[in-house]
Amino acid sequence: MSYQNEIIKTKSKKYSNNFDWKKYEINETKENREKLEKIYISTLPKVNELEIYEGTVTNITEKIVLVDFGFKAEGIIPISEFRENISIIKIGLKIEIMVMKIDYKGQCILSYQKAKILRNWQKLNKVYEKSEVVLGYVSARTKGGLIVEVFDMECFLPGSHINVKPVRDYDNYVGKTMEVKVVKINKKTKNVVVSHKILIERDIEEQRKNMISKLDKGQVLEGKIKNILPYGAFVDLGGVDALLHITDMSWPHISHPTEVVQLEQELNFVILGVDKEKNRVQLGLKQLQPHPWESLDTDLKVGSKISGKVSVLADYGAFIEIIPGVEALLHISEMSWSTDLSSPKDFVQIGDKLEALILTIDRKDRKMSLSVKRLTEDPWIGIQDKYKIGLKYKGLVKKFTNFGLFIELEKGISGLLYTKDFSWTKKIKHPSEFCSINDEIQVIIISIDPKNRKLNLGHKQLFDNPWDKYEKIYTIGSIHDGIISNFFDKGAIVKFINNDYLEAFVPMRFLEKKDKTVLKKGEKADFKIIEFNKENKKILISHTSVYRDKIHKKELRMRNRKFERSTLGDIEGLAKLKEKIEKEKENN
Repeated sequence: MSYQNEIIKTKSKKYSNNFDWKKYEINETKENREKLEKIYISTLPKVNELEIYEGTVTNITEKIVLVDFGFKAEGIIPISEFRENISIIKIGLKIEIMVMKIDYKGQCILSYQKAKILRNWQKLNKVYEKSEVVLGYVSARTKGGLIVEVFDMECFLPGSHINVKPVRDYDNYVGKTMEVKVVKINKKTKNVVVSHKILIERDIEEQRKNMISKLDKGQVLEGKIKNILPYGAFVDLGGVDALLHITDMSWPHISHPTEVVQLEQELNFVILGVDKEKNRVQLGLKQLQPHPWESLDTDLKVGSKISGKVSVLADYGAFIEIIPGVEALLHISEMSWSTDLSSPKDFVQIGDKLEALILTIDRKDRKMSLSVKRLTEDPWIGIQDKYKIGLKYKGLVKKFTNFGLFIELEKGISGLLYTKDFSWTKKIKHPSEFCSINDEIQVIIISIDPKNRKLNLGHKQLFDNPWDKYEKIYTIGSIHDGIISNFFDKGAIVKFINNDYLEAFVPMRFLEKKDKTVLKKGEKADFKIIEFNKENKKILISHTSVYRDKIHKKELRMRNRKFERSTLGDIEGLAKLKEKIEKEKENN
């Protein structure tokens, strides 16, 4: 039986069956009927589909519930929508319904569940917007969390949001109610995420604020090491986590917190600072012990000689530990009289023991600076008397740079030997191709700058410049034997067979042989000098010019011979013509 028949059946109890509807419809003209319908419809308020209205249950059958929601109309709801709450459905009960459809006959199809879902969804959004806490029922566990019903809507509670501590057994929560907070709503997919942990964290934060408000700088409290990181440790002060920085653990320098503290270790700490706005507490451990500066020898002063161990290296110098907890700065400029130090690592390493002189000492601010170079006399004093420009000296190779190397002539005095001054003939790109560190090498002094403590050295200047001799041998147009040693995009490098050190460059166009092929690496051939530059030490040569010039000379000789023969023939003809002309004159 259709819903329409159900309505007719329901209404048949109210109205008499004696009225002849067919006779009425036949007698009623179409025009009058349409006029009456317009008058009737104009008296009805407008009903919108998919909107929620309040209605009253007027009748209940086995299949439908009839609801009067105003507008001079009644709508029907399938009884299946009330199965969960069938006991509460009674005639006269007021409920919220949603108009799902109004058919062409004016019959209204309603929904109780759709209205309920929409209202619950609106409640959830309101709770989310106002950041309110609601009560939820845990109906089931699922992969990665729990299903919590809030306003009869299923929400997802991730496992990571159940508690502040990891939860292993989710089943313990099923069937229980808990307070939750809506943290995410996806309106497109209707997915809702809730959290219980955020409420616990809120309570913990409130307790933390309350406890921090009672803390003050200088208080000594007992705490337990909760976590250790490279830069320090976190201490549990009984509900408040505080940071113990590595620099506040020990007066002597340490590399890692585990050198002083261990996990779960209980110790006394002093509060160094409290930031009540950010709820941060900073602790100190070393401050509970006397400062090592208090035990430092009172006789130490500027000019005193002390010994210590390198504890820390920095870009600008090194820190020397005099006694545990007392460190002094040895600046890089006070390490050596030499000016070739670019890093403290060139002079000292961590753990090295050394002697130094106290330059400054401030017991109030607990600062000290040292000098190592001042233990010896400045070797640069009278440098021009010790070293003469143009004289030869021996030194040790101490350091490579991209532009040359530093050679130590004596302790504290080093000179720079530029790459361009290594050799007259070899093209050296890096000093490692020329020598090794700690090699002894002979050099010549090129220049001395006492003010800036600089020595400019030379090595190739120890020998005569071979380019003076090459200038006479490798003249332009001369031909020499060579071998292709290397190839480039624009040409090749050739080594002369009678000179292992001298190299020349052949442009690609001059590598062509007589048979139109190109010279290959390792191939020997004759080359003609086409350019010689002594200043830039550059020689340009050509193989192609060798055989082309020979061909040119041969063609030139052939032309000259032809010209000579032609010229002699012309002279002989002229002589005969002259003799003929003279005979004719005699006869006349």
